[in-house]
Amino acid sequence: MECPHLSSSVCIAPDSAKFPNGSPSSWCCSVCRSNKSPWVCLTCSSVHCGSYRCDDFVVNDTKLGLVQKVREHLQNLENSAFTADRHRKRKLLENSSLNSKLLKVNGSTAAICATGLRNLGNTCFMNAILQSLSNIEQFCCYFKELPAVELRNGKTAGRRTYHTRSQGDNNVSLVEEFRKTLCALWQGSQTAFSPESLFYVVWKIMPNFRGYQQQDAHEFMRYLLDHLHLELQGGFNGVSRSAILQENSALSASNKCCINGASTVVTAIFGGILQNEVNCLICGTESRKFDPFLDLSLDIPSQFRNKRSKNQENGPVCSLRDCLRSFTDLEELDETELYMCHKCKKKQKSTKKFWIQKLPKVLCLHLKRFHWTAYLRNKVDTYVEFPLRGLDMKCYLLEPENRGPEHCLYDLAAVVVHHGSGVGSGHYTAYATHEGRWFHFNDSTVTLTDEDTVVKAKAYILFYVERQAKAGSDKL
Repeated sequence: MECPHLSSSVCIAPDSAKFPNGSPSSWCCSVCRSNKSPWVCLTCSSVHCGSYRCDDFVVNDTKLGLVQKVREHLQNLENSAFTADRHRKRKLLENSSLNSKLLKVNGSTAAICATGLRNLGNTCFMNAILQSLSNIEQFCCYFKELPAVELRNGKTAGRRTYHTRSQGDNNVSLVEEFRKTLCALWQGSQTAFSPESLFYVVWKIMPNFRGYQQQDAHEFMRYLLDHLHLELQGGFNGVSRSAILQENSALSASNKCCINGASTVVTAIFGGILQNEVNCLICGTESRKFDPFLDLSLDIPSQFRNKRSKNQENGPVCSLRDCLRSFTDLEELDETELYMCHKCKKKQKSTKKFWIQKLPKVLCLHLKRFHWTAYLRNKVDTYVEFPLRGLDMKCYLLEPENRGPEHCLYDLAAVVVHHGSGVGSGHYTAYATHEGRWFHFNDSTVTLTDEDTVVKAKAYILFYVERQAKAGSDKL
């Protein structure tokens, strides 16, 4: 039975650190019996998990302001009783962090300045995307150079706040929290950073990602980039951050791809343009349409879907070139996709072909590993071979003669990998290169790795950066 006070009272998330006399880990939801992220009603003590099945994961404050009182009490505890202990732990952490981040490179000792991201409850999908984006230098540097936005002042300035929905939506900024997260990475001052403030903003502005269920990393990436783009267009607190992009001639001068209005750093870096050609098979009428994109979703050809490893002997290995060719090859549309021919004035059989009219500075390739069947979403676990350097995109261009050869070559910057069998389960990690070295990002754990390990990964999302100068002749 659901809690009768869910619509009129308030629920808080129990934390064992704040409830020393209780045992929140033993509590379970009274509806679905889940013990993951339980919430307790302050009026009747009913426990719920906050899943979509149980509906409300938090509701507004009571008339007596009970949640505000709890929040203030928790803040007082944190800001007084634990201040000295926090300073002591920070010093110990800094010393242990420095020692643990030393490695041997060419016989000498070097420090790993990479910082992991703590898992806040099935948030590996977010962590893998954030780590990948943090290693795309031009994109990351733009946000890190933005001026900070002071969202709080007075008594709450610089102090942790305990958020509920009653605080409203006008006090959050995705761009600001994204900037803070990027600034926290690669400083080397801590082994792991908790992106809880960013995740809170994600909950506020992206309802699809509320709760603690596993999510699709590609879907999250698209929502993140789209919302960053929209906020950069509109600015925050009346200050337009798009103005900073206009001052950066290196980005704005060459960018002609605008999605949903004016250009921002998102479209300047990830934006490309596709030309979609459709030909009527009855009268030969040709229709052309230009579509902007931030990433390309590529099917894994069906003939390779049983090939699960690089060393498996039953047939050739699927390559990224095979996936790109499948995406751009001429395709006859089936009966469910008949084309409305304006000349024939009725739906006719037709062919479709994609050309890339404009390549982006960062080419994001999403391999479609999840497919719906009659009852569930299956994973295509096929190994796809991909190059670390020299991905040549010239043959997929509409007008390759207008692009110099060096502007068609891409080098790999990051890879997102899904481990497991289904989109709603499993685990996400990322590989990324930083200052010539490859790292593996597994939530709060960051390890140095090598190219041989990276190329064996079953990639889900690949981030390729346009090569700026000639640096070798190896191509895909």
